[in-house]
Amino acid sequence: MIHLARSARRAALALAAGVLAVGALPAPAGAAPGPGPLARYHQQRLIWKSCVLGPDDTTGRKLEQAGARCADVTVPLDYARPGGRTLTVAISRIRATDPGRRAGPLLLNGGGPGGPSLGDGPGVRETMGDVAARYDLVGVDPRFTGRSTPLDCHWPTGSAWRGAGGDRAGFDRVAAFSRDLAERCRTHAGDVLPHATTLNTARDMDVVRAALGARRISYLGYSYGSYLGQVYASLFPGRTGRMVLDGVLDPDRYGARLWRHTLPANRRALEGWASWTAARDAAYGLGRTRGEVLAALERIRVAAGRSPLRLGAHRLDEHVLPVVVLNGLSQHNDTAYGDFAQGVRDMLRTAEGRRVTPSPGLAEVLAFLLTGADSAYGSAQTAIVCGDSAAPRDPEVYWRDVQRARSGDPLLGPVAQNLNPCAYWDGPRERPARIRGDLAALLVNATGDPRTPYDGAEAVRARWPSSRLVTLDGADQHGVYGVHDSVCVRDAVNAYLATGRLPGRDVTCPA
Repeated sequence: MIHLARSARRAALALAAGVLAVGALPAPAGAAPGPGPLARYHQQRLIWKSCVLGPDDTTGRKLEQAGARCADVTVPLDYARPGGRTLTVAISRIRATDPGRRAGPLLLNGGGPGGPSLGDGPGVRETMGDVAARYDLVGVDPRFTGRSTPLDCHWPTGSAWRGAGGDRAGFDRVAAFSRDLAERCRTHAGDVLPHATTLNTARDMDVVRAALGARRISYLGYSYGSYLGQVYASLFPGRTGRMVLDGVLDPDRYGARLWRHTLPANRRALEGWASWTAARDAAYGLGRTRGEVLAALERIRVAAGRSPLRLGAHRLDEHVLPVVVLNGLSQHNDTAYGDFAQGVRDMLRTAEGRRVTPSPGLAEVLAFLLTGADSAYGSAQTAIVCGDSAAPRDPEVYWRDVQRARSGDPLLGPVAQNLNPCAYWDGPRERPARIRGDLAALLVNATGDPRTPYDGAEAVRARWPSSRLVTLDGADQHGVYGVHDSVCVRDAVNAYLATGRLPGRDVTCPA
């Protein structure tokens, strides 16, 4: 599922600078050419090196402290023409420390699309505990993200998603904004856009597998990463080991309009946050009941619709406000709820005419949405979504859906149903992957997940009868294993990773 602003991800993205670099793949030293057009990629010799790029590289330092080394894997830009231009995929590896019980590589993907995962190994190792000793933990920055060959459309924003506004004039402004973003991508990255797809990312994963010398890879994927795992397992069914998919995305819902399937779950999450905030009125002053807190948010929406709200150096209008709200609704814990409540308090004070310096959390989100600092992240994310499946081209389709959604939810409806640059994108080069009929995987999802709703996990569980579903019951939480403090979930996942045996039946864990 699409992620919005995340500080750890954005810190990693700061390492991806410059122009797209592509070239010819040199023959791997000492490797005899093998059969097949991808042999020279599969047989390439990896050069392992320090993960630290400079004195300000916090990701590299954490990897180095965990004993990781990094390498660059060469992959073809176009798998239909493997003898042509190439890309670099950056990986990290924390070696297994218990070789007697070694289970092979465990590839990591933290979601996105467009999110780098090279730095995920140390956190995953901590969550796995003793089980981590059996695996080589391999973090990967997928093609066009992080330290891999970048894709940057030089956007004035880190996110292509906006609310439609309160009237047709507002909708037309967003349509023009979306068209402009699409044109910028054609101008700055048009030659590689057709190759920014989940299918190619999955193919890259198999090159990584071969370059590591592994017959099979195990996999831990979150959110969009759960879809990537489904695609990989479908393309390469004999090369999949133990698979954990957390925040499970229903493949039938993945596409350019995937936000529209999340509207009820996000509304429930918003109401849950409002109840939490009302119980802390002394700290945030937004109201003593859920209704009062939601009414305060409605006053902000009305004020932003009249005139953009001044928050430090930024202007928050009716198109950006609902995206700020969505950004605050993915993590169910006191820290995340408190950061969001502080941001709403800042916005309310501004709506009331007071001069406000936004809190650090809100300032970070506004910088992500309203400056080009994270253009590369938004560019890659949108390119992958738009490159994977076609979107309706007629703006009237979206306008009708926005109008219907607005009557039930004037805040979130106009963003969940709105158009985006995919409406102006060139059509995908390939059809979406056909997901395989069954797989013995471990699925993990919270019942109130606002990004990948729980019924999507149920749909994948039904499609894969050999799988098992671990449910975190009663949490409005996106991503559970190692993200939410659930010993029950952690133990279930670690037992599977340790033995390769799925639970006898589905598991339900209390939040």
